[in-house]
Amino acid sequence: MDRLGDFVTGRKQVYEEGRVRLSPAYVVPLSFLFVIILGTILLMLPFASASGEMTDPVTALFTATTSTCVTGLVVEDTYAYWSLAGQIIILILIQLGGLGIISFTSMVLLASHKKFSLQDRKLLIDAMNLDMGHGLLSFLVKVFKWTFIVEGLGACLYSIEFIPRYGIINGIWYSVFTAISAFCNAGIDILGPDSLISFNKDSGVLFITMFLIIMGGLGYVVWFDVSRAVKLGIKNRYTPMQTIKRFGVHTKLVLFLTFVLIAVGMLIVFPAEYNNPGTMADMGLKDKIVNSLFQSVTFRTAGFAAVPQQELNSVSVLIGYVLMLIGGSPIGTAGGVKTVTFFIVVMNVVVFMRGQKEAIVFKSRITEELMRKAAAILTVSIAVAFTGTLFILLTNNVNMEDSLFEVISAVATVGLSRAVTPTLNVFGRIVIICVMYLGRIGPISLVLFFAGKQSGKDRIEYAEGKFYVG
Repeated sequence: MDRLGDFVTGRKQVYEEGRVRLSPAYVVPLSFLFVIILGTILLMLPFASASGEMTDPVTALFTATTSTCVTGLVVEDTYAYWSLAGQIIILILIQLGGLGIISFTSMVLLASHKKFSLQDRKLLIDAMNLDMGHGLLSFLVKVFKWTFIVEGLGACLYSIEFIPRYGIINGIWYSVFTAISAFCNAGIDILGPDSLISFNKDSGVLFITMFLIIMGGLGYVVWFDVSRAVKLGIKNRYTPMQTIKRFGVHTKLVLFLTFVLIAVGMLIVFPAEYNNPGTMADMGLKDKIVNSLFQSVTFRTAGFAAVPQQELNSVSVLIGYVLMLIGGSPIGTAGGVKTVTFFIVVMNVVVFMRGQKEAIVFKSRITEELMRKAAAILTVSIAVAFTGTLFILLTNNVNMEDSLFEVISAVATVGLSRAVTPTLNVFGRIVIICVMYLGRIGPISLVLFFAGKQSGKDRIEYAEGKFYVG
């Protein structure tokens, strides 16, 4: 049967062999939605709660959403409310959510290999920053392989800390859960009611957590590019600097931005919280430095708290807004608009102010199309955060600072909370659910949507309008 095209509600759908095939821009959001609905149904059942009773739909939906979207905001303490079965369901949702953008997008292409047009395949490959010559199957296998290796390493390191404290069985389970949650940047834990606050003077636990958060946030493309360059460097006996020069431009930019953002966050949090009696005032200098570093890292979509977030002063909260919104890097487990997206928007402003025609980074040109996509992603994310905050303020007795913190944490899938989420009414919780979902599927869906709008058809050219800005 010949492939027929049609436009339904403004969206292209392909009819083949009597079936309707949705465009890639729909598949990722619907995949996440399916997992959330399935998780909600399972978490509502009596066996999932510690009390053995049915869980109300909103609580189950909220927990399934925050787990699948690897956010970390919760309305019930995970360690106390959910049974072992419920915690296992939550952990599976976290793992699926953390790998979701990669696995779902890749599986769509692999499962539809004979049905996708060349344009569709190129669209997905471009969205994932892959080379057309590199097979998606081998890339996907490497993603799963190294995800489990890093998570396994994290679990082994955690067990050194947790087994002596909690015993062998609980220590291993807590280690596995925390390692997967940290790597997927979920921030959900089963250690107690106060996240990692009881470990804020245990540098070992904090550094293991930061390692997993950063590894998940760097992105798989960076991993594999660094691995390729290092292997080449060892083979040819390159110096470290020669090896670094062989990193791809994306890798160089991500590593640079990650270092800068973590350093800037730490340098602002450290003096801001140094004498704050609610956070770090009673700590020694070493612990203050480590906790400032941890706070900077966790701001960028991790969600683990080593100090009470509601006690942070306004300076830390303000830098937190920025770091949370930026988030991690593309093609990884972190959320946010992504480091490269934010950088490209900033570069667009710099280019305009300098009167330059194009932006050059590491001797490579940033295309105008990429700048438009980045601006769209950032604008939509800010709009969602603004709208969500407005609804929370209208329907709940929450101040502006806390409401904005909670909503940005949700839209960037961070999970840090100033103890607001559990106090929200049903409408407020539904708002946070929607914001978490949009925040998780938004960036990749926007990229696919805008890329998919390209067409070879002739376009009508209009005369330039005389508009004024500024």
